Amino acid sequence: MVSNHHKNRFSYLALWVGVLGVGIGIVVGLLAGVQPLLLAVALVAVATVVSFFTSFEQTVLGLLILRSSLDPFSVQQIPAAFALGLDALTILYVVVLLLTGRTVQTDKFWWFFAGWVALQSMWIILMPLGALALDGSYLPYGLREWVRLFSWVMVYLLVMQLKGRIPPKTIISMLFLALILPTTIGLMQMFVPSLVPSFLSGGGGEMGHLPSEGESRVRGTLGLANTFGTFLLLFIGLTWWKLNQSQQRWPWLLLLGLLAFLFVGTKSLFTLVMLAVFILVLIAPKLNIINLLGGLLLFAIVIGLFTSSDFGQERLGSISQTPLLNPDIDRWRAILLSQGDNNSFNWRIAQWTFLLQAWENYPIFGTGIATCSFLTVLHNMAHNDYVRALTEQGVVGLCLFLIFLGTQVIRLVQLLRSTRRGSAQNDLILVMLAILLAVSVGMITENIWSHTTLFFYWWTLFAIAGWNWSELKDPEKSASVNNSLLDFS
Repeated sequence: MVSNHHKNRFSYLALWVGVLGVGIGIVVGLLAGVQPLLLAVALVAVATVVSFFTSFEQTVLGLLILRSSLDPFSVQQIPAAFALGLDALTILYVVVLLLTGRTVQTDKFWWFFAGWVALQSMWIILMPLGALALDGSYLPYGLREWVRLFSWVMVYLLVMQLKGRIPPKTIISMLFLALILPTTIGLMQMFVPSLVPSFLSGGGGEMGHLPSEGESRVRGTLGLANTFGTFLLLFIGLTWWKLNQSQQRWPWLLLLGLLAFLFVGTKSLFTLVMLAVFILVLIAPKLNIINLLGGLLLFAIVIGLFTSSDFGQERLGSISQTPLLNPDIDRWRAILLSQGDNNSFNWRIAQWTFLLQAWENYPIFGTGIATCSFLTVLHNMAHNDYVRALTEQGVVGLCLFLIFLGTQVIRLVQLLRSTRRGSAQNDLILVMLAILLAVSVGMITENIWSHTTLFFYWWTLFAIAGWNWSELKDPEKSASVNNSLLDFS
């Protein structure tokens, strides 16, 4: 337990940090002049800084919940500003902890994670030196991508500082509040699209689909239907976990049904494959008639809803016009067909072919981080995270990417074996392992690596999964926090 002397030093330093933040905020607000948005952002930033040091636990949980609602404001750079602000707050908080002699909570995986992200900066250095395919004019794109990865490390570190302060179950339960706005907007997009604000209505078609199809797909507050689909899959997993942990199951059954309904509304075929992988991994260790029937029922409902729509039937039928199921269509014919058949599968084959041709010229270190969109005539992302890693970072980058994914699997398997079978922690880790393997499969045909919101919550869970759930270092403080938070456990 931290001594009173250290607590006083921490409070004193935090007070001055807060005062400094207020001063900076006022100056920024004055400089904003006639721009109310900048002034509002400055005031929110000041309030967040003060709250961060006076009500740390509540503020961190609030920031975690808020992230799922920010993507509609990407044009205003709000998500980017949020990430940079969170990075700055985390670094500042860690510095204050070190200056006051308090412990900074980390674990072995965090150090591996931080080292891996640091290694990614090698491509940021190589680009302006002319060692990659594209020159230094593309550096801002790579730098932005690296900062995005760095923000994940900071989210992990920030959540680790809640260790011993808030029970893991409480944190996970609070995360369900992040569903409120995305699911509400998703339901409005399905049933009352005329009431959805224009910046949430999705004015155009997505890649490989007609504009009308793009508008009919549910995307919640996450911008793209595929992004919303992976976000929903994560919370379907958490809802499944809560369903098995709670005595009153019907609220979680209703939520599971709602999420499955919205999941189908995204009309994303690759997420159905991810769901199948998720269910298979989840029920495999506990295979019995109840789990098998439950998994099959959930998948049957989702497939039934998907195939009940004309769009779903068309998406399934389009597979027959690809080299996958049609022997009369080879790769090059699929590329030619992709120019006008609105078949996203053939489009992907064309994009992957062009990217691999670009990689052949720079096989070792690739073309540079976040450069796929500039390499082909299609001017789009890779839609295959393994092809993306190979093209942008060469063989070296692909190996590092596979090592990173594999290390996560190893970490979860180790935690699974070290926790008591059937415990809440053990069940959560199994759910996370199922999600990770499903995501790894989904990366074959989608840009899941770019789904920032998904990984924001993924790293939150990853940090929590490694805690000792049976102990709290500061029971008195934890009790006071629990009394002030809404606990769904």
